[in-house]
Amino acid sequence: MRTLTGIQPSGTLHIGNYFGAMRPAIEAQKQGECFYFIADYHSMTSLFDPAERRANTMDVALDWLACGLDPKHSVFWKQSDVPEVCELTWLIGSLTPMGLLERAHSYKDKTARGLSANFGLFAYPVLMAADILLYNSDLVPVGKDQKQHLEMTRDIAIKFNQSYGETFVVPEEQIRDDVATVPGLDGQKMSKSYGNTLDIFGGEKAMRKKIMSIVMDSRTPDEPKPDAEKNIAIQILKLVAPADVALDYENRLRAGGLGYGDLKKALFEHYWNFFTSYREKRAELAGNLDYVEQALTDGAERARSVASEVLTKARTACGLS
Repeated sequence: MRTLTGIQPSGTLHIGNYFGAMRPAIEAQKQGECFYFIADYHSMTSLFDPAERRANTMDVALDWLACGLDPKHSVFWKQSDVPEVCELTWLIGSLTPMGLLERAHSYKDKTARGLSANFGLFAYPVLMAADILLYNSDLVPVGKDQKQHLEMTRDIAIKFNQSYGETFVVPEEQIRDDVATVPGLDGQKMSKSYGNTLDIFGGEKAMRKKIMSIVMDSRTPDEPKPDAEKNIAIQILKLVAPADVALDYENRLRAGGLGYGDLKKALFEHYWNFFTSYREKRAELAGNLDYVEQALTDGAERARSVASEVLTKARTACGLS
């Protein structure tokens, strides 16, 4: 069983990234073969500063390694270090219907929010499909917002197989419904686009300020809150605190008597403690960047050994070799 996942170096990673994609993917190391890539090609649709892309790419590498990715056990690389993905994008893109891409929710959402309607943004699902199909991926952990793209990958793989013969593994999705969508500090989905994130490795003072600034309703501490499970702080607390502790705070909020300020203080403490060992590991890695760069180089070589075989098979299937 081969699991694949990737994340864009488009900015600071937040706990929505961690609980929605990183942790499930990293936990998969215990269950089978795992491939992880930093999607720097994908970042080019929205990030146009080369220096920022380089810095973000290294930050993402540090974050993944600090959070438990083991480059000796798994394959970890930069997307752009495996150029075969670009050729495969063209091979499968030549069979991808325009109507399929025009229905992409992500494209509609991003252009509606003002992002330039460029080819890269429009063709994002095809490159994503190439990312997945190039490594014979069996399982792809995705958030609910990426579910449609995974379904499109399956459609593209099936169409190619039907047109040229069995070539690609048709992947399955993995969505953990309990944490697939992490609420942001404003109640929307946590996203850099909305500016409502809580960073994995943010500074103590800044993260405390963010949590304490979460807007609550005007009910007094003594008032019962029968909808306590909808409270943003409670929802995030359930991710970073032991289940019994989070349930106790939820019940106290529901019954009345728990002030919002005390709840937010508790949330900060549990959030901060949850990522303590990761912060320590990241600081250690940041002091040894040669190790990080070598891990990515070694990972790219291992990834290319698989990618070249799959690409050769696809080229042969469609008559290019």
